[in-house]
Amino acid sequence: MLQPDARPPLQRAARWGAAFGVCVALLGCAAPPPTPEDAAWHAQLQRWQGTPLLLLGEQHDAPTHQAWERDTVRWLATRQQLAALVIEMAEAGNGTRGLPPDASASQVREALRWNEAGWPWAHYGPVVMAAVRAGAPVLGGNLPRARQRNAMNDAALDDHLPPEALARQREAVRDGHCGLLPPSQIAPMTRVQLARDASLAATAQAALQPGRTVVLVAGAGHVGRHAAAPTWLPQNISYKVAAAQTGKARAAIDNEVDYVHPTPAIPERDYCAPLRQRAPGPA
Repeated sequence: MLQPDARPPLQRAARWGAAFGVCVALLGCAAPPPTPEDAAWHAQLQRWQGTPLLLLGEQHDAPTHQAWERDTVRWLATRQQLAALVIEMAEAGNGTRGLPPDASASQVREALRWNEAGWPWAHYGPVVMAAVRAGAPVLGGNLPRARQRNAMNDAALDDHLPPEALARQREAVRDGHCGLLPPSQIAPMTRVQLARDASLAATAQAALQPGRTVVLVAGAGHVGRHAAAPTWLPQNISYKVAAAQTGKARAAIDNEVDYVHPTPAIPERDYCAPLRQRAPGPA
């Protein structure tokens, strides 16, 4: 049986964009000139000023997505509008509150209990440090590993979504594990996904400040309006959802987000191939 902390293939992607990660991590690395897509996004942020919560969905192996997130954090910070940065990449209960803006990267990683194996710091460090330098807290939002087993066994989570949305989530979990999950594990692993969304939403809600914006950064599957973190928010909380999309945008994404930020395509890769080779037989 798979362990409850098993990650979808994109989260287990091999090291990518090393040169990009090193470059953006260095203060002296020149920023690229703004693109028309960047200008359009900044105009959208201008229209959304004052939104209490902004959810950003990424593809984990697309370095331009982390650059977009860093740019968003900086845009809000320079206007004194950044309340906090909540990230999927660290567990709830960990955060940088109490650290000064000039804290070192090692201090920040320690405060967040950073998991380098799951989330390479070279890729996410620039996003995190942009918030720290602005004096805004960075808060882990992911479901702690110690609570994942309980989530797997919590059948009450099955009632959170309408049947159609729950079925789509279960299908996404099956596909995310390359069709290799035993059928008996699809429902429990879907509960973990739901519990992660609930944890992200609760962390973001607790960080809200009047007149400022909390930014939540997570995989695109955690930010959709109809099945992910927003479904755990009280109805009186206003929020916006944006997702970065490599190459040609999927039509279905338009129903889940308020804004699609286009980024260049990246080479296609079959993340399931190594897992299928190791699999002992049919799922």
